[in-house]
Amino acid sequence: MRAALAVPLAAFAAAVLLAAAPAPPPPPPSPAPSHGHAVEVTVNANAGLGTVHEAAYGANAAIWDSHMNDPEVARLYNRAHIAAVRYPGGSYADLYHWQTHTAPGGTVAPGTGFDAFMGTLRRAGAQPVVIANYGTGTPEEAAGWVRYANVTKKYGVKYWEVGNELYGNGHYGATWETDDHPDKSPAAYARNTLEFVRAMKAVDPTIKVGAVLTIPGSWPDGVVAAGDSATWNHTVIPALASEVDFFTVHWYPGTSIPDTTGDVAALLASPPGLAEMLAQVRADVTALGGRDVPLALTEVASNIGRNTHAAGLFAADTYLTALENGVFTVDWFDTHNALEKAGTIDGETDYQDIGFLSLGQCADGVCEPPLNTPFPSYHGIEILGTAARPGDGLVRASSDEPKVAVHAVRQAGGDLAVVMINKDPATAYPVRLRYTGFAPSGRTPVTYTFTRGATAIARAEQGDPYTRTLPPYSVTTMTVPAAKGPKAAPAPGTPTARGDAGGVTVTWPAAAPRVAGYEVYRQVGADAVLLGTTRGTSLTLRELEPGASYTVNVLARDRAGRLSLPSAPVTFTAPTPPDSTCAVRYRVTQGWGRGFTAAVTVTNRGAADVTDWALAFRFPVAGEQVRSGSGGTWTTEGRDIRVMPDGQTRTIPAGGSVTLGFVGANEGAYPSPTVFRLNGTVCSTL
Repeated sequence: MRAALAVPLAAFAAAVLLAAAPAPPPPPPSPAPSHGHAVEVTVNANAGLGTVHEAAYGANAAIWDSHMNDPEVARLYNRAHIAAVRYPGGSYADLYHWQTHTAPGGTVAPGTGFDAFMGTLRRAGAQPVVIANYGTGTPEEAAGWVRYANVTKKYGVKYWEVGNELYGNGHYGATWETDDHPDKSPAAYARNTLEFVRAMKAVDPTIKVGAVLTIPGSWPDGVVAAGDSATWNHTVIPALASEVDFFTVHWYPGTSIPDTTGDVAALLASPPGLAEMLAQVRADVTALGGRDVPLALTEVASNIGRNTHAAGLFAADTYLTALENGVFTVDWFDTHNALEKAGTIDGETDYQDIGFLSLGQCADGVCEPPLNTPFPSYHGIEILGTAARPGDGLVRASSDEPKVAVHAVRQAGGDLAVVMINKDPATAYPVRLRYTGFAPSGRTPVTYTFTRGATAIARAEQGDPYTRTLPPYSVTTMTVPAAKGPKAAPAPGTPTARGDAGGVTVTWPAAAPRVAGYEVYRQVGADAVLLGTTRGTSLTLRELEPGASYTVNVLARDRAGRLSLPSAPVTFTAPTPPDSTCAVRYRVTQGWGRGFTAAVTVTNRGAADVTDWALAFRFPVAGEQVRSGSGGTWTTEGRDIRVMPDGQTRTIPAGGSVTLGFVGANEGAYPSPTVFRLNGTVCSTL
């Protein structure tokens, strides 16, 4: 909710920007102690995670920001490879009328009109992501904007959203998003958004239009409001998935508590949780919408240590985590924002300014750095351009040290880039790297490093491909040249998966004519396990573990025996037996961000009664747990849950059912269990 109106309207209108002196540099760090043993880093170039999109690195710009079109901003966008910029800014989107360049109730700075914005993007080499006004606008107004942008001005604006955070329109209680519609329910948003999509695409059928979803673990995800039959996502997805081109989510982890470091450590540990949240959203979209609609993370920022070095580490880790998990654009909120309250966090001055460029403001005798000075969050995004560019392939990497996050990229030219993030503020970590599916050459790697206190990224050519020492609190990218040799076959096209009682059939487009065959691999951690080979373009996988999640890639092998680059991944859940003697329906009935309730209905399909039964299942992620249950005795061991009957549920009659319930807690994602066993028998999952 922090992103709603990014700057309080009255406060922003009254703010006076003072000439600011640079903040004093931090004292030089003391020599860092080194970690005792080498961190093991594994990179598997055969385990593909998708291709870096043309709009991968993004940011937000806002019409209340009088400096959004400074020439320096365009230069800094270009330097950080910012390829997509979202406009007109957070919740202002649902106030803004593009024809008159007005936002009733808000502040519109001079020089921030649409044409001026497009001029900045053209100088930056970026493209816009435009938010159509759902809250106080109409489908006709949105269609008129498409016409002006793409027909009259021929700007070629490709990406459009319908509204901002409309779940904040008061329907669930809190009101930060302007919405003049008399019906503010998710069903009304879905119904009206269809009108927007159809009106906008009638003008230009080539545009891509997105709609708003909630992200797991953040209110009001999981909430069923009075009068509704389902949550926001479970209402919006089935209504819109067939007609929209992408869905949007926002993420703001962390809690601002001045003069603490523990929350910073939690913030830096949060990106793996984002991966689980995105997986849950994607699974819901596929299950409820019938197809894998792309996702866009159109607002993200840290809510603690915003202007400290930790925010740069968080930005780098978050962008790559999102891109590895099916997101095509990640947009930092915001380019500029405002000094909220200066304090000390993690030993550094923090202005609580959520922008990645300074506005040069002063308050209570404390001044930000001069206007348009990059904060660490900017550099955390900037350094990613040294490793991953559009068209490069993301591949699986892992570390055996939780404080060292690792990502890897197979670059279009064949070299491999490894991004290593040391989240420990005091300890340097020696690293030992191991490669699968990639052969380094004898040439010296090129490294780029962003360290605490630095105002620029340092470049060096040094060392070897197998060892490295990561400075404390640093982001290091290392590009390892590939050994020269004949070019392998191109990667197969994106596979699809379809399951039935006989197994799961994976199908993909053919690769080049010189392909001798194809191999299907399952990703298991940083390893790739061969599931089968074929000369055709499909393979049926049998004897899969019921209810298990599988992420697979297809690789082509040419006549000389060389493997291609991996295809994009496809993720599926192996089906449970359709003819089991038991069936289970699991349904989340309510949620509130950090907790939920669920009902579990167990049906006896057998010919005899089942007495003194035991039901067992496992939560897909570690952040889920049972707090209390009804209908039986609930026991928990880690992620494994076991339920024994009470007096009223002791017997499940033949053809009959019992319904159990529990109150759960969650940290972030709370995906539904996929396999249930009744007295050891795998049940059909309904």
